[in-house]
Amino acid sequence: MAFQRENQRIAASEILQQLADAQDIKLDACTITGTLDLNRLFVKDENFDTENLALHSTDNTKTITLSQAITFRSCTFEGDVFFAPPWDRLDDIQIIFKRDAIFNSSIFHGQVRFSKAVFHGLAGFDGCTFQKIACFRNATFTAKAMYRTVAFNGYGLFNKAMFEKEARFTNTCFAKGANFTKVNFNGITDFTGVYAGSKSVPVYESVTFARRRYGDDETFWRFIKQAAQEAGYYQLAGESFYNERCGHFWKKFRGPAYHELSKIRKFTRILLAIRLLPEFVFGRLLFGYGERPARVIAASALIILACAFFYASPHASLIFRDNYPTASQPLMEFMDGMYFSIITFTTLGFGDMYPDRADLLTRCVAMFESLSGACLMALFVVCLAKRFSRG
Repeated sequence: MAFQRENQRIAASEILQQLADAQDIKLDACTITGTLDLNRLFVKDENFDTENLALHSTDNTKTITLSQAITFRSCTFEGDVFFAPPWDRLDDIQIIFKRDAIFNSSIFHGQVRFSKAVFHGLAGFDGCTFQKIACFRNATFTAKAMYRTVAFNGYGLFNKAMFEKEARFTNTCFAKGANFTKVNFNGITDFTGVYAGSKSVPVYESVTFARRRYGDDETFWRFIKQAAQEAGYYQLAGESFYNERCGHFWKKFRGPAYHELSKIRKFTRILLAIRLLPEFVFGRLLFGYGERPARVIAASALIILACAFFYASPHASLIFRDNYPTASQPLMEFMDGMYFSIITFTTLGFGDMYPDRADLLTRCVAMFESLSGACLMALFVVCLAKRFSRG
């Protein structure tokens, strides 16, 4: 029989006993008093009956499996909520939620910890308010994880968490900061509308997105970019902008609901994505969306050197206007080729050297180099202007 209450004040110890008895819990608009800490089940002075508790103990860890459905809808938790081991004994206990664990629209006035918890059912925290630290460190979500329109008024800690399927943080606010270090997003990820309530940039070292080729990381990097801009970290904002644009490219490449299409329609959509080839080559690989000026320099140097070797080879025919006893120089030196390559790339055109009119190949290479030089120099100026005009 389920433990159901509505609009009542309930002691945390009563809920703990229901959890130990493996009873389904369904509370609506209730107020939970005291500390809801599963570690209390093993304190002798508390006198909890744990005969029906699904407990597996090893030398160092107690694993509690909660097989019942748990629903706290629009509830208020006056004290701390700990479904996790103590801070000083992080390997002491692990909680496994076999079915849905829903806390939608609830308010947590104390600390909240779900460290090392495993959610096999829906983890529902939509509309919740966390007044203090909310820790989901090392948590594993094998089903949907919903954190939409959540207010993290304290720190939101998700470092080393694992999201196997959907992870949605739509319109969530991190007021004091967030930690996504070494988080693995293996399914659909949505950070649309997520923002920082203060000038605090989230920590995200080694965060990984298994569906990066689908553009699932776009909204996450937009969140980081906006937080970095507000805090004045413009270089970080630029790096996040580049990652965001890369994610946006892959989202356009795959298109909406790509994973739901048949194989034929997937192949057709990829064929149609050939229109994105110029953006991929010039916008991303070469230009780096304005955030990779070193790539422009490298491409320029490569073109200049390649053309210089060609001009100095027997396959090219260049004519010298003055200073030589004959009209043409049969054996070019490399520095001659480099000189002509640089003045052609920069479109200076001094006129002391020029391709033989009868040599179509040399004239075509010179035309290609001059056009490449005009474009790459313009791109480099745009990159510098973009990087130094932030803020």
